[in-house]
Formats: sequence, C-alpha cells, structure tokens
Amino acid sequence: MTFLEVTLRLLEGFKITCLIFALTLIFSLPLGLVISFGSMSKFSPLRYLVKVFVWIIRGVPLMLQVFIVFYVPGFLFGAPVSSRFNAVIVAFAINYACYFSEIYRGGIESISHGQFEAGQVLGMTKGQIFFKVILLQVIKRILPPMSNEVITLVKDSALARVIIVVEILKVAEELMSTNAIIWPLFYTGVFYLIFVGVLTLFFNYIEKKMEYFKV
Repeated sequence: MTFLEVTLRLLEGFKITCLIFALTLIFSLPLGLVISFGSMSKFSPLRYLVKVFVWIIRGVPLMLQVFIVFYVPGFLFGAPVSSRFNAVIVAFAINYACYFSEIYRGGIESISHGQFEAGQVLGMTKGQIFFKVILLQVIKRILPPMSNEVITLVKDSALARVIIVVEILKVAEELMSTNAIIWPLFYTGVFYLIFVGVLTLFFNYIEKKMEYFKV
C-alpha cells in the first residue's frame, strides 16, 4: 500500500478515536460533578456508597471494565449492550467520571469555608455562592489535573480495540496483518502526538486566560 492509502485508512480509524474521546468527555464531565457531590454528601450512607463505587472503578483496570460492560449484561441478564461501540462509551464515561469526581471534590474542598459564609452573610443563595464565587476558583485549581486526565483519555481510547472497535490502532493492526507491513503501527504515533499537541496548546491558552483570577 502507498503512504497516501495508509494515511486515508488511518484517518478513518482516527475519526472513531476522536468520537470516543468526545463522547466520553460529554458524558463523564457532568457525571463526575454529580458523583463528587455524592462523595461530599452529609448523608453518610450515600457518601460511603459513592466512595466505595469510586474506589472500585479507580482500582480496576479500564480494559477489564470494558469487558465487564460488554459481556456481563448478556451473561447475567440476557440483555447484551446494543453495540461494541456503546459498551466502550459506557465503560469510558463511568471510569473517567470517577476520576473527574475526585478532581472536582479536591477543588471544591480546597476553597475556604469562609467564602461560603461570606456569601451567606451577603444574602446569596447556595446556588449563587457556588456559581458566582466558588466556581471560577475551582476551575482554575482543577485545570492542570483535569488537562492531564483529558490527555490520558486520548491514549486510553486505544483500549477500545480489545472488543474489536475499529479505532486507529486497530486499523493499523489490520494493515499490518493483511499487508505484512509494520510501519503503519508506528505511524499512528504521529496522529496521537498531533492530537495531544493541540490539546496541550488549548489548555495552556485557557490557563493563561485565567491568570487574572488569582486564588
């Protein structure tokens, strides 16, 4: 195969990689916030339940979670996940939501409780205090660890191939086996590096934009 033909085939797989990345963030970012509120709940049973759930998800390899989501519903309930791609998105979204929840929790709890009290003295509601006083400070503090997790997600997307979701690395493996060429596997590194490079520039830009907000 020519270089152009290989590039076009890899781009087809890269579209799936980008789709996994985007959908995972769309679902995991808000879900992570909900989970973080559960882990900070004053209702002890809920707080401990959420913390145990997060501990399990963070302690079990993502690859195993993909297998569980794809195979277990069919074996136990006779209701398999509708597609391999959907199984990947569900597993990735839950996994990253748990990691994001800990980042959210750390950011929120790092804010001085006096700021909450000051907002209450001024007659602000809890919602107003959170969105108008706390939120920007939390965003600034969680941006570095959050950016690390987002970049890790780019590389973790390659795990989708374990249940035969044809992302870019799976395409490279197919090209190797059908054409007896190994260089497409290394060529995928260029796509990952470009993707990560763009994300790094984006997060650096956001961090500079928030430099005015000192905490």
